Amino acid sequence: MSRDKMQGRVRWRALIVLVLLAVAGTLIYGWQDFQRFTRTPLAVTAQTPSIDVGRGSSLRDVVGQLREEHVTTVGPLYWRVLAEQLRVAGRLHAGEYALTVGMTPRDLLLNMAAGRVLQRNFTIVDGWNFRDLRQALAKADRLRQDGAGLDDAALMAKIGAAGEMPEGRFLPETYAYVKGDSDLDVLRRAHTAMTKMLDTLWAQRDQDVPLATPYDALILASIVEKETARADERPRIAGVFVRRLQNHMLLQTDPTVIYGMGESYTGSIHKVDLTTDTPYNTYTRPGLPPTPIAMAGKPAIEAALHPADGTELYFVSRGDGSHAFSSTLDEHNRNVACYQLKRCP
Repeated sequence: MSRDKMQGRVRWRALIVLVLLAVAGTLIYGWQDFQRFTRTPLAVTAQTPSIDVGRGSSLRDVVGQLREEHVTTVGPLYWRVLAEQLRVAGRLHAGEYALTVGMTPRDLLLNMAAGRVLQRNFTIVDGWNFRDLRQALAKADRLRQDGAGLDDAALMAKIGAAGEMPEGRFLPETYAYVKGDSDLDVLRRAHTAMTKMLDTLWAQRDQDVPLATPYDALILASIVEKETARADERPRIAGVFVRRLQNHMLLQTDPTVIYGMGESYTGSIHKVDLTTDTPYNTYTRPGLPPTPIAMAGKPAIEAALHPADGTELYFVSRGDGSHAFSSTLDEHNRNVACYQLKRCP
């Protein structure tokens, strides 16, 4: 073999080796770059708290959306390889997904494959009335407003409770919801939760409690709820009202008067309000009012069904969140003079 041919073969082999080394280097760099991509957190900001994946969206669509929001700069290829590696290609669910600080592409794809959609919370607060509840629902983030244009009767029919008055019928609790849920969905769940809990607690009530139905218990519990936020006082206050019912005394509780005043209430009540008759004025009408006056929580319902024993028939606010209890009218009048009129002896 001639010297020129031998040199040609050497040069050819060297070129092949260089090409192979270049390919190997490229593959190694590509693999390392891919690994960096899978481990590097997405560029999540306060302006990009979530991504909304529509039905029928492809992985390329999702990546395009992430790139538009500047959450990632990486093209679809690496995302496709990662999806294949995780065995989630073609298994991504539609929905809204949270984008959190520190989240990696791997985390996001696994969440989408598992359908771990973003959940938000809506809390019904103990003591809210139904008007408060509807106003809060109207402001809830990403909650579809299907009931916004309905009056109370139509709304109750929509959630499967036709003919029921809505006041007090919804359990104060925190309810999770996802994008696409509506205000009616939340109300339906809260109504079901209250019905189940009330039935359970009613079956466990003190047998001598002078309440004819679970609804009566809900009415009394709503009054207890509005009278005090102190756990230690709820059974005592319930006991006062139970004994007044048993003795055929007027309940004479201000929260029912305030409820009956509706939107005319401006923050204080006067003597004329106590003497102006409404269906909720327990200074002018005997017995329980016709409906609850607020959403009562479980502790208030338990207090109504298990009132404290005793002889107390009166209580008055001390002005610090607690109450002074008394068994006689004379003692009550002294408490009123002391704590309301500031004429303590």
